[in-house]
Amino acid sequence: MGETLAFHPAFVRDIEHRPKLEPIDTVDEVPTIDLSVSESRSIEQLVSEIASACEKWGSFQVINHGVPVELIVRLAKAAKLFFDQTVEEKRKVKRDSETGLGFYDGENTENVRDWKEVFDFLVQDRAWTPASHEPDDTKLRVLSNQWPQYPPWFRETCEEYARELELLAHNLLGLICLSLGLPCAEGLRGYFQDEKMSTVRLNHYPPCPSPDLVLGIDPHKDPGALTILAQDDVGGLQVKRKSDGEWIPVKPIPNAYIVNIGEIIQVWSNDKYESVEHRAVVNSEKERFSFPFCFLPAHHMMVKPWEELVNEQNPPKYREYNWGKYFCMRKRSHFKEQEVEDIQVHRFRLPV
Repeated sequence: MGETLAFHPAFVRDIEHRPKLEPIDTVDEVPTIDLSVSESRSIEQLVSEIASACEKWGSFQVINHGVPVELIVRLAKAAKLFFDQTVEEKRKVKRDSETGLGFYDGENTENVRDWKEVFDFLVQDRAWTPASHEPDDTKLRVLSNQWPQYPPWFRETCEEYARELELLAHNLLGLICLSLGLPCAEGLRGYFQDEKMSTVRLNHYPPCPSPDLVLGIDPHKDPGALTILAQDDVGGLQVKRKSDGEWIPVKPIPNAYIVNIGEIIQVWSNDKYESVEHRAVVNSEKERFSFPFCFLPAHHMMVKPWEELVNEQNPPKYREYNWGKYFCMRKRSHFKEQEVEDIQVHRFRLPV
C-alpha cells in the first residue's frame, strides 16, 4: 500500500463540524436498465425506462453497455498501482489552479472537504477554457494532460477507456433525446466535438478512521450533461431521492455504470429531467475506487432550454448562459486563493 493521505490541517478542523451520517434502510433503489435491444425488448421499451428513471431519480444504472469488461479491469489495476505509490511520487504530476489536471490530495488548500485523492485527465489531450469567469474577458487558456511514468501503460489505458466512455455517452444522450420526444441527438454532436472539455477522474478513497464524521465527496450536482460512473464492489455512492429527500445507496452491480443527469440536461429539458444531487460515504476498513466520466461540451457553447420543449404553456425556465464561463467559476471556487461563490445552475433561472 502507498502512504497515508497527507491532508491539510484544515481538514481536521472541518470534520469536527460534519453531521453524523444516518444509514438508510430502504428497498427503493435506483433503477437498473438493460441497454440491449432484442425481439423481446424493443427500443420503445428501453426509451420508456430511460424516461421514467430520468424523471423520477435523475440517475440510473446500465448493463450491457458495450464497454469491454477487460478494459474496466485494466483501468482499475492502473489506478491501484498509481495510487499505491508514495505521496511524493504522485505529486510529481500534481494539479493546481492553473493546470487543473493531474493528481490532487488536498495539499495547499484551506478548502479541504473530501476524504479522497484523485487523478484527472481530459478525453482529448488538451482543451481550451476561458482565462477567467469575468463576462468581458475573451482570453482563453489551454489545459493539457500530464501523465505519470508509472505504471508505464497508464496513459494508454486511460486514453482507450476515455474513447469507449465517450461513445457510450453519445449513445445515452441519443436515448435521452428520444425519451423527451426529440427525433435524435445529431444536432447536439457539435457541442461535444472540437474543443470539448470532457474529463475522466480516478477516485481513490482510503479507509477512514472516522467515517461517521466525513464524506468521500460532499453533496453536489454535476454541472455537465452526463456523468457516467464505474464504482467497485465496496460501494459508497448515494443519491438524494426526489420524493422525500432521503439519501439512497446505489448498490454496486458488477460491470454496471451509474448514469447521473447533469445540470446541462436539466436546462436543456427545461426542468423535465432534474440533475441529481449525490454524495459518497467512506468506511474504516476498505479502500474504494470509482471512475467518473464527465460529458462536457466545448467552452464556447451556449446552454438554454431546447426550443422544441418550450411553448406558451411551458415557457423557458432558464436564461441562456455560456458553458465555459460557468465551468470556470465552478472550478475557481475549489481553490483557496479564489474568492468566488460556488454557483449552481439556479443562478440562471428566470422569474416565474
